[in-house]
Amino acid sequence: MKVLAIGDVFGKLGCDFLLKKLPLIKKEYSIDLVIANGENSAEGNGILPTSAENLFAAGVDVITGGNHSLRRREIYTMLEENPFLLRPANLPNSVPGSGITYVDMGYTTVAVINILGVVYLESLACPFETADKFIAEAKSNGAKIIIVDFHAEATSEKRALGFYLDGKVSCIFGTHTHIQTADEQILPKNTGYITDLGMTGVIDSVLGVDKNIIIQKMKDKLPVKFHNAVGECEFNGCIFEIDKSTGYTTSIKRLKIR
Repeated sequence: MKVLAIGDVFGKLGCDFLLKKLPLIKKEYSIDLVIANGENSAEGNGILPTSAENLFAAGVDVITGGNHSLRRREIYTMLEENPFLLRPANLPNSVPGSGITYVDMGYTTVAVINILGVVYLESLACPFETADKFIAEAKSNGAKIIIVDFHAEATSEKRALGFYLDGKVSCIFGTHTHIQTADEQILPKNTGYITDLGMTGVIDSVLGVDKNIIIQKMKDKLPVKFHNAVGECEFNGCIFEIDKSTGYTTSIKRLKIR
């Protein structure tokens, strides 16, 4: 089966570009399952019910999150009601929603797990212990294919968790930095890996934000109000081809589409 993982979809322009491109990509590459990180899909920041619905309407099957998942309170009810809208699994149990979901493909069950890194981010439950816990749950529920979105800042933390989960999951991909890395690979024990999928949003920007605003903030060290950039967009993602009998990745193709 072919799984398409899409880098952080940023703002309305990112959602609109995804709606334009995703149906064509799914058809061209015969995609079976689409996972997209949507924690910054709303205008301003975070994710809203409208931006989540836009992603689902574009053809996304599972939306994962990150450190901005809970920024907009309007999404809390949807996190509770829609099992295919995730937030990080290592957030406290009192937080709305879930960090794992199951997709019934008919011929197999796929588990998708969302985990947040702790290096340079919030102090949460250990990502490694969280991964172990939810992988065990997934296997006990009959999931043959297990996919992990690790939303983290540090490349070292992503690499470390990738090697730790090698042979335990089908694939693990990083999100959050909005910069696509060129290290897609199959790890020694057949787990697919990439450090960061990148971003689906405006190219001429700093992580989706107006570049001049970010330059001003970094140069002058004064508070500024962020505004999303406008302009030509780019789609970043990665296709993992997974053997449904073994649950391991057999090939990887990185995508960068304008």
